Amino acid sequence: MLTSEKLREIRKKAQDAVSDMSETELRTKAFEVFLQHLLASESPGRLIVNEPLSRITHEKSRLSKTAGSTKTRILLLRDEGFFAVPRSMSEIKSELQAHGWIHPLTALSGPLQALVRERELRRIKDHGAKQKVWKYVNP
Repeated sequence: MLTSEKLREIRKKAQDAVSDMSETELRTKAFEVFLQHLLASESPGRLIVNEPLSRITHEKSRLSKTAGSTKTRILLLRDEGFFAVPRSMSEIKSELQAHGWIHPLTALSGPLQALVRERELRRIKDHGAKQKVWKYVNP
């Protein structure tokens, strides 16, 4: 059983683990993951941790180095292989949300067009859709 002193100690460890992160949404998510891992290690079987701590630490350091710009986050998705198949703006928005980055759909068109101009992504028209829909894919 966890005492209140032990819980404070665990919370402090999780806070220390994310102290160098500046972005608040990312920092909050990382804190939750670290806290869950630390609590699970104290009382095995109660909490489910999906990833080992070494991967969480790697993800934290990789994500903390990325700037908060929408373009940088989209490029991160590209580097992860997300654009191996053509993706619509709504798919991109959903994937950004899965990473903990909330962007309105209207805020994606400008950065995506800039990435196309910079030849970081390609844009193709989806002919199967009823409306004109652009999809984005690796160049």
